Amino acid sequence: MGLDEVGRGCLAGPVVVAGVILPVGADLAGVRDSKKLSAAAREEAFGRITREAVAWAALAVSASEVDRRNVLAASLWGMEQVVRRLRVEPDFALVDGNQLPHALGVSARCLVKGDDRSQCIAAASIVAKVARDRLMRVWHRYYPHYGFDHNVGYPTADHLRALEQNGACPLHRRSFAPVADVIHQIRLPFDL
Repeated sequence: MGLDEVGRGCLAGPVVVAGVILPVGADLAGVRDSKKLSAAAREEAFGRITREAVAWAALAVSASEVDRRNVLAASLWGMEQVVRRLRVEPDFALVDGNQLPHALGVSARCLVKGDDRSQCIAAASIVAKVARDRLMRVWHRYYPHYGFDHNVGYPTADHLRALEQNGACPLHRRSFAPVADVIHQIRLPFDL
């Protein structure tokens, strides 16, 4: 099983964690680190992965949970939850990065830059990225002035401008500096 997450560097929206168990000997051509694929290639790969996987799951860890735990702890906790939600128990997990979740419930090891080195981690990376981007496009309908349909919550110049102009919405991570700075500004209703 491969485990990966996306969205740790975002100012808004969830961290999405995914786990994918591929069949023995699977060779999904073109499946690699989600950051190295176009949006169209990720969507196409997502369809192949979810059709061919033995099992897969994705979980959105909310912005409030990220604020409560911190982004790394929330990501690791999400990985624990994903393993529990699978309909098939994995024999072993490869976790992208350099830290293992404490209560994963399965033998595992870390693999730094795992989305470049392991097809099951790359598959998890794609599932997580596609799921998160789809969620952020839905949230864009409710909060259109932040541009979530294209920045998906990352701190782009337009997102930072919108945050400064409109304040934070419920999707913003209050523990992240640019959001905290806006929340703690005193705004006078008149000019001095």
